[in-house]
Amino acid sequence: MFSNYLIGLREGLEASLVVCILIAYLVKTDRRDALKPIWVGIAVAITLAFGFGCALEFGSQELTFQAQEALGGSLSILAVGLVTWMVFWMRRTARHLKSELHGRLDAALAMGTGALVATAFLAVGREGLETALFVWASVHAASDGTPRPLLGVALGLLTAVLLGWLFYRGALRINLAKFFTWTGGMLVVVAAGVLAYGIHDLQEADFLPGLTDKAFDISGTIPPDSWYGTLLKGILNFQPDPTTLQVAVWLLYLIPTLALFLAPTRTTAKAAVRDGA
Repeated sequence: MFSNYLIGLREGLEASLVVCILIAYLVKTDRRDALKPIWVGIAVAITLAFGFGCALEFGSQELTFQAQEALGGSLSILAVGLVTWMVFWMRRTARHLKSELHGRLDAALAMGTGALVATAFLAVGREGLETALFVWASVHAASDGTPRPLLGVALGLLTAVLLGWLFYRGALRINLAKFFTWTGGMLVVVAAGVLAYGIHDLQEADFLPGLTDKAFDISGTIPPDSWYGTLLKGILNFQPDPTTLQVAVWLLYLIPTLALFLAPTRTTAKAAVRDGA
């Protein structure tokens, strides 16, 4: 549940910040007449993301077991790729997100209503589609027959909306660069689990070999239906009897990706040198 809460919070907060920046800029520049097209674009983006998530969920139910596993595995890998790109992009641009959005909004204001709708739609829609895909993949991986994964996502999104509102009201100030770095690092760990589960799906679909080649089996020590087994699965997508290929892919993704993500950026290095001087 925690991993899904983190996904909802992390992805939802990005969208909330985008909305807050767009609306605050229009209010401060006395362009309240442009708020309606912005809200229209946001509503269309949310509807599209919700529809995309429903299509993934209900569309996959009509497939055969093998096709479901192949689809689930493929989309899990795609979701991990998109989320990995997103966390690196946000880490690089978090400091300049406001000025970037302001520039896009100025250009849209000069072009008219349609451009405003498109700006809001593109800004929020990208986050919405990524969120829908990764949430579906994560819930699919962590599914235990209960609504807890979806509840975790919903609570994360509600928390993100609340934090966005507090940002807009000026009641909350945090270092966004550090926030997105820490939550991004945790999301990389979650993504590694989703990737391993996607590999397992492809093995069950006979797209990849090695389904019976277990790296280890500690089901007796950590039963999947125990409270701690459920907790580990909910947080890390932990599986007590992974295949050798799952473990190899998990390590090959997690170690270099996390090391690269947490490595000091060029901007951070320059700041450290400047402070030392």
